[in-house]
Amino acid sequence: MSMRVTFLGTGGAVPTTERGPSALLVNRDGERLLFDCGEGTQRQMMRFGTGFTVSHLFVTHLHGDHVLGIPGLIQTWDFNDREEPLAIHAPPGSKRHLQSLVNVAGYRPGYPVNIHEVRPGNVALSGDDYEIRTFETVHRNVRSMGYALVEDDRPGRFDREKAEELGVPVGPAFGRLHEGESVELEDGTVVDPEQVVGDPRPGRKLVYTGDTRPVDATVSAADEPDLLVHDATFAEDRADRARGTGHSTGREAAEIATRAGAKRLALTHISSRYAGNASPIENEARAAFDGEAFVPDDGQKVDVPYPDADDSE
Repeated sequence: MSMRVTFLGTGGAVPTTERGPSALLVNRDGERLLFDCGEGTQRQMMRFGTGFTVSHLFVTHLHGDHVLGIPGLIQTWDFNDREEPLAIHAPPGSKRHLQSLVNVAGYRPGYPVNIHEVRPGNVALSGDDYEIRTFETVHRNVRSMGYALVEDDRPGRFDREKAEELGVPVGPAFGRLHEGESVELEDGTVVDPEQVVGDPRPGRKLVYTGDTRPVDATVSAADEPDLLVHDATFAEDRADRARGTGHSTGREAAEIATRAGAKRLALTHISSRYAGNASPIENEARAAFDGEAFVPDDGQKVDVPYPDADDSE
């Protein structure tokens, strides 16, 4: 099952010609999840070919560069005869304001738009084999929270050779064992799953902070995330500015990634101060983080592999 992240908007509050406001799209084997929706998000989706069908939108906070793309996207879906409901998940106290955006200028969508306030530390969405968990972040003058996409463990690897040695016939019995069901052979022998199936294998973990100071909640949101997308608005020479505006520096994001045991770190919400050259942020993060740290461009796509993808088996 594939998981691809597209960085639709990687800029700060003031957009530049290279970076739009915040928006991140996750395509998980055809299911599209949108995190934040800054101005122009719908055009970025078209421009970068992500597909346009989204059933869930997760809002980190109510600052304009994270929500002002909502009215246009909702109306475009309506013009395209959308019928499927849209669920918007957001921090406590957001519903009234988001409803105003949905109904801007008296507009009434022709499909259901359901706004759900979710407290940090809870589950915003329970999928078939994953959860979207919330955690509290710290930003200036607003209630804010991040999101962690955490997949369920997968079944362990099936040992076909061992199964055949035990006399299990090739065919449906293999699948039943892999799914955790014991199988009785023709001679009455019972083969249990633990005899031929290895230990459960971890799913993938993706953490998205939105705008935030470095906080412990990000570290505990998901153990060893495969990809951490963290606020890195400024370089360290603007650390005072980062503290004053409720943002993080590249080095601070790297320290959080290290503590969380992240495999990769994407640095986003880049201030317009670094238009055309975000290397100061990227370089200081790389110096403080042993994994891969990078500043994505708008439109950049990143595949998130399973933690055991490099295993030889």
